[in-house]
Amino acid sequence: MPLYRSGAFVTDDWTFLTDDTPLPATGAVGVSRTRFLAERDALLGRTDPVGVMLTAGDTLAGIVPDLPRLALIALRFPKYGDGRPYSLARLLRERHGYRGELRAIGDVLHDQIPLMRRCGFDAFEVSHPSTVAALRDQRVVAVRHHYQPASAEASEIRPESHPWRRVSAPHL
Repeated sequence: MPLYRSGAFVTDDWTFLTDDTPLPATGAVGVSRTRFLAERDALLGRTDPVGVMLTAGDTLAGIVPDLPRLALIALRFPKYGDGRPYSLARLLRERHGYRGELRAIGDVLHDQIPLMRRCGFDAFEVSHPSTVAALRDQRVVAVRHHYQPASAEASEIRPESHPWRRVSAPHL
């Protein structure tokens, strides 16, 4: 699937493994939280990057101490209306200080991307043709005015007339 990062479609160097797929000798790999917890030492002992894929129902329990050693965390959106990955993204960035790649996968639509970015996502695996076209043509709707701060908005401005409001810097 196309991977969008830093304003462009890029090559995805990661291989996401199912729980029963043998671990390759080399290459960046992503595994489920369950597999990571079961094979933690072997995975963290690799010289190549390791990532964890979380589903909407997963918790961060067990992986928090290893966050600095994880190069990527992929959060799966099972359907448009499921907002749990947004909460996980904010927790990872704000509470736990995660600085690696935070990738949105699954049901990622172009009108969700501005909010995903505010929650800390910096890469998007997209499958919907309309989302691919919107990103390719730089047609993602920009939402600049917000009523609360966000983890990805270090450059937010507080308008003088409404101190609770935030104005975002342009993205994408």
